[in-house]
Amino acid sequence: MSKLSFSGHSRPLTKTHKYSIAGIATLGAAALAFTLVPGNSTAEAETISAAPVAFEATAGKPQIKDVHASVTNQMATADQQVKNAAAKLKATQVAETKKAADAAAAKAKADAAAKAAKDRQVREAASRAAARKPVYANNLDGWIRESLAIMKAKGIPGSYEGLHRNILRESSGNPQAINNWDINAINGIPSKGLLQVIPPTFTAYHVPGTSWNIYDPVANITAAANYAADKYGSMDNVNSAY
Repeated sequence: MSKLSFSGHSRPLTKTHKYSIAGIATLGAAALAFTLVPGNSTAEAETISAAPVAFEATAGKPQIKDVHASVTNQMATADQQVKNAAAKLKATQVAETKKAADAAAAKAKADAAAKAAKDRQVREAASRAAARKPVYANNLDGWIRESLAIMKAKGIPGSYEGLHRNILRESSGNPQAINNWDINAINGIPSKGLLQVIPPTFTAYHVPGTSWNIYDPVANITAAANYAADKYGSMDNVNSAY
């Protein structure tokens, strides 16, 4: 018989061929065991026939693909959770910023309303005070009446009659009257105004709230009445030069 020659070029075995050869070897061993062992049961045959199936499942790579997919899904889920948390935080910050802005706007509005109400109260009070304040005529009668109101507020005694009588005697009701011939004039301090008051006396007995102009009718009357109250008890007690 001639010998079979395996020399020459042969293709290398692929992984599939290797798995097939291994499977055939396994089947051969199983067949031999089946032949040698009498009385093989159906369960044994089922065990033998199931072996290649388990081997094929192990030989493939479905588990690796499943693990990779699971890890990818978990990473995607974690990434989405991070994005959701960031979006929630941003939304909370925006809401808090808007809440603070609304509160500031409400406070500014309330402050403006309070200021407007206070200004209105001040104006109304001023208006009421102006309405209560009497308007005096710009004449002798008005000057005397205004002076009497100030004297009353300051606690200076005197009456309309006492003021009117002395004014007519001293200046005939002329607020610009000046005495340039008496001893006061000789001494350089002439008497001036409705009640002929010399400058030093006017300055010493000036009543706060009135003009510092000695010729001002109301200021002249109240200063003279204040002086008369100090020296004579009241202008009502003066019947001559004082």
